[in-house]
Amino acid sequence: MANPYNMGPLPIPTTKALAKTGAAPQGSTDESGYHLAMAAMASPWVESTLLSLRGEGFRNGGARRAVVDLLGRQNCCLTAQEMFDRLRDEGNPVGIASIYRVLELLSEKGFVQRIEVGSGVARYEPAHHEGEHHHHHLVCDRCGKVEAFADEELEAAIHNVEGRTGYRVAGHDVVLRGACADCR
Repeated sequence: MANPYNMGPLPIPTTKALAKTGAAPQGSTDESGYHLAMAAMASPWVESTLLSLRGEGFRNGGARRAVVDLLGRQNCCLTAQEMFDRLRDEGNPVGIASIYRVLELLSEKGFVQRIEVGSGVARYEPAHHEGEHHHHHLVCDRCGKVEAFADEELEAAIHNVEGRTGYRVAGHDVVLRGACADCR
């Protein structure tokens, strides 16, 4: 983005500059001084995920950082191919194999939720604590469109099942299939 005085691109604030203004949480940098608050502005999940991985000894490499940041900006699930296309459109040349490796790691560590929507296609979205950004998915069998929805009555019904069965439900996924309004 150019500045109003046409003097070239605006500088991206450094870690130290943001820390001085109070915009950056203290200690939220990697060994190169990369500031994680830029990603955190999009989502607290982004910073938490990157810091947790760093704490486990994983470097915040370019592909991992790009995928985590992209997921943190989404309001619903994406396929690996959609991530590849969006990152390319943003000028971030992350390979599809790298995206799959990052998704495998994030899924294994519990940072993303893998959602099976049929036809051998998996979608991924950030795994949030219970109640935080919780939603389910509607999938159109004709065009493949996926939409998120939340329903308090459905959640109440699931809690009623807990009471009737004695199970303590740790998590659940609901995928409703059918035809969207455009395809009916």
